[in-house]
Amino acid sequence: MFEFDQYLGFLAFLTILTIGFWLMMFLLLFVVPYWLGGNLLEIWKERREAKRAKRLES
Repeated sequence: MFEFDQYLGFLAFLTILTIGFWLMMFLLLFVVPYWLGGNLLEIWKERREAKRAKRLES
């Protein structure tokens, strides 16, 4: 079967793999939508301000 150091190496590999998986899930489910939503909101505000400034010029 496994020697003790092989068992520890396998556990370390599984731990790193699991941490990477949950980090990827966190980034995809929370960070990326937050980033995209914030950028879209800023673009919308800039366009609204540009329309408002153009309307005030005329």
